[in-house]
Amino acid sequence: MEIREGLTFDDVLLVPKRSSIVTRSQTNLQTKLSKNISLNIPIISANMDTVTESAMAVAIAREGGIGIIHRFLTISEQVTEVLKTKRSGSILIENPYTIKPEQTVRDAIESMREKGASGLLVTDDQGKLVGILTRRDIVMLEAKDETKKVTEVMTNDVITAKFGIDVVSAKDILRENCIEKLPLLDERGHVKGLITSKDIINAGNYPQASKDKKGRPLVGAAVGVKGDFMERTEALLDAGADAIVVDIAHGHSENAINTVRLIKKAFPNCELIAGNVATAQGTEDLIQAGVDAVKVGVGSGSICITRVITGSGVPQLTAVMDCAQVGKKYGIPIISDGGVRTSGDATKALAAGASTVMVGSLLGGTDESPGSFMMKNGKRYKIYRGMASFYAALGRKSKETSNASMVEDLNDYVAEGVEAMVPYKGSVTDIIKQLTGGIRSGLSYCGANTIPQMQQNAEFIKMSTAGYAESQPHDVELM
Repeated sequence: MEIREGLTFDDVLLVPKRSSIVTRSQTNLQTKLSKNISLNIPIISANMDTVTESAMAVAIAREGGIGIIHRFLTISEQVTEVLKTKRSGSILIENPYTIKPEQTVRDAIESMREKGASGLLVTDDQGKLVGILTRRDIVMLEAKDETKKVTEVMTNDVITAKFGIDVVSAKDILRENCIEKLPLLDERGHVKGLITSKDIINAGNYPQASKDKKGRPLVGAAVGVKGDFMERTEALLDAGADAIVVDIAHGHSENAINTVRLIKKAFPNCELIAGNVATAQGTEDLIQAGVDAVKVGVGSGSICITRVITGSGVPQLTAVMDCAQVGKKYGIPIISDGGVRTSGDATKALAAGASTVMVGSLLGGTDESPGSFMMKNGKRYKIYRGMASFYAALGRKSKETSNASMVEDLNDYVAEGVEAMVPYKGSVTDIIKQLTGGIRSGLSYCGANTIPQMQQNAEFIKMSTAGYAESQPHDVELM
């Protein structure tokens, strides 16, 4: 039996090359998520329940990447997260939230809280606009007023515009009338859309944002290979998900391959990503099944213990190199998933042939990651866990099966992930800027303006343990 050598990010360095780049701002990080979707930065937030829901997806899309909404939600909950993401950065909101005049103020408050909205359009049974209700209308109301009907507190004289108005004209109307929301109506007075000052400002603040053809943030969503995956896929696509990720620990399996075939047959225009695999053959088989991108990485994540429990896996740099050769042959992008702790790791993954990197632990513990804060020894933390950990499996099984079946399944379950705490890190925006700044510098050291150029120029050198130690801060007292 021949035993190959497998390398990971800490085993190698990129050899610096002659560069004509004066400043790293000259570099271009545009890349491919999948065959037909482009991103402005090569960053994907992981489809983990302690990493990506709508808040994270919005933040990543604004910076030019994409978030993948995790699947450990009911179908309706996951759809809601996709819809929240789509609405957040769109200048034109096509289906604004509405409420009926006869409903109560309490109904309106609950609806705004549930949807994360600051206002509701009031429409009659025919969909005609009769008023608008915003937080300013209800902020001073007392508890006893919550039983009042919406008609008693709404604003009746609403400034509107015709559906199809251009953004510049809409901005003028908002400014001239000192209003924040501009309902768009058809010739019969039916609500067809909404433009808000907040969304116009956000569009200007995030010029690199990744958007779909309608100007909405890009967002992906994960599905499994059992149970409701077809129903879930259809609902997510209807909600506007730009990509579906078939999420399974061992992507080179009949379950995964058959799921890819079924989804692609039912939804041929769906951008379909699948994984995880770690070999050239696994990549080949998923591509033949119909995927538009392949997710690579088995056991490389910080909270993944697959290699310890099963003895299986491939060191991440070698896995990416092997899989990228096959992906390049078919024009299918490779996503490096796991093992990225620094911008240097991300740069090495991209240089090895990945088009994007999926990150989890770097984004866990941020304001935008799901979950609540906890205190330990005077420091703030957030929970971060692997999706193959016991408690993640418990949450998943509770949504998928009956109690009796769940107990039986969990009795046989062997966890391949752990639960952990990660320090509070603040806004994810700062982390993304650090990551992309380091990647841009990495490109310049490789004499490359773009990621494809870096892949062409890349030369790796293997280093010793002493070489790794030399690469770290040494002989100083860190502050």
